Amino acid sequence: MDHYESRVVDAELDELLAGLPAISLEGPKGVGKTATAERRANTIFRLDDPGTLEVVQADIRQLITGSEPILIDEWQRHEPSWDVVRRSVDDDHRPGRFLLTGSATPSRIATHSGAGRIVRLRVRPLTLAERGVTNPRVSLAELVTGDQPEISGSSSMRLDEYVTEILAGGFPAMRVASERLRRRALDGYLDRIVDTDLPELGIEIRRPSTLRRWMTAYAAATATTASYEKIRDAATAGIDAKPAKSTTIPYRDALERLWILDPLDAWIPTNNHLNRLVAAPKHHLADPALAARLIGLDARALLAGDGPTAVPRDGTFLGALFESLATLSVRVFAQAADSRLFHFRTMAGEHEVDLIVERDDKRCVAIEVKLSETVSDRDVAQLLWLRRTLGDQLLDAVVITTGQHAYRRPDGIAVVPLALLGP
Repeated sequence: MDHYESRVVDAELDELLAGLPAISLEGPKGVGKTATAERRANTIFRLDDPGTLEVVQADIRQLITGSEPILIDEWQRHEPSWDVVRRSVDDDHRPGRFLLTGSATPSRIATHSGAGRIVRLRVRPLTLAERGVTNPRVSLAELVTGDQPEISGSSSMRLDEYVTEILAGGFPAMRVASERLRRRALDGYLDRIVDTDLPELGIEIRRPSTLRRWMTAYAAATATTASYEKIRDAATAGIDAKPAKSTTIPYRDALERLWILDPLDAWIPTNNHLNRLVAAPKHHLADPALAARLIGLDARALLAGDGPTAVPRDGTFLGALFESLATLSVRVFAQAADSRLFHFRTMAGEHEVDLIVERDDKRCVAIEVKLSETVSDRDVAQLLWLRRTLGDQLLDAVVITTGQHAYRRPDGIAVVPLALLGP
């Protein structure tokens, strides 16, 4: 609590809590949900504490007594918690009554969705802007207004520093000074998923090594739309008897329930000029540090261009991890700006844009991510094509780079180093 750093989600949470009765903070373990919620709670029930859980199981109405806001931490440990909060909100709709945090989505179908009573708020790992290593000068919220804001600013952040941040990750408790300790912390995090988190969800892992290989193959597919069959084949290279789809799909579903997988959906606009689009999601883990650790690459290997070859991709694996880091940051900023994030690709692959930030009115900002300090005419060709195709529907277009300077090109495309992008 004493070392809490302000986060982008704080402002959104305060606004929601001031007007709504119950907010559920959702995201992977270690992302900082509890620390964020504790700052606002007057009464706290930690359901991962055996003593507290025993009391709540004996008398669940304990959860709705005490000074508000009431925080129910890790509510999925006792799934009836959700329903007792929902019913309490039905009886008393005053704002600011409950905060819930959860590191997994329960499987119990009978649990009411909470629609209209409990509002879900996603919490993700720290962006570069939240880590205190950059000084953002370009606001995504301003870009999505369509006002074509002035783009300026300089960053001293170099490629090797981006690699350091990719490997360090955005889990607050794992951001320690020692590289060796960070590696150990990430290894322990991944081990816990297999050994503890999935069994706690009631999922039996008969062959933990097979699941670990599948997670590694998924990491190798970062920032691609590789099919799950290709991921399965990559996970079982050299094994004649491939596991059935019915075996591997539960892995994906379970890891999504733990918020470890964070796939980016494809953009399917309501525009008859754009057809034959790829509907498959782009693969991302919750944090690119997890992907790098699963593959087992350090900074030297990434800078040398090393990476997995089991899943085909264009460009280097470092480029994919940089895109994943940019995607994480833009996701957080887009959520704060009441927008959603997608990727865009046509079936034949002739047109592709890494990120599409879409407002509720379907107008959007297009973003390309380049592991480069400079931007050429070729780098903006897809953005210019999309601008010609969409017309006024495209509010702005941006290239995110590893360079030093933010500016607008003569053709109107904004060039923004990732270190300078903020909410």
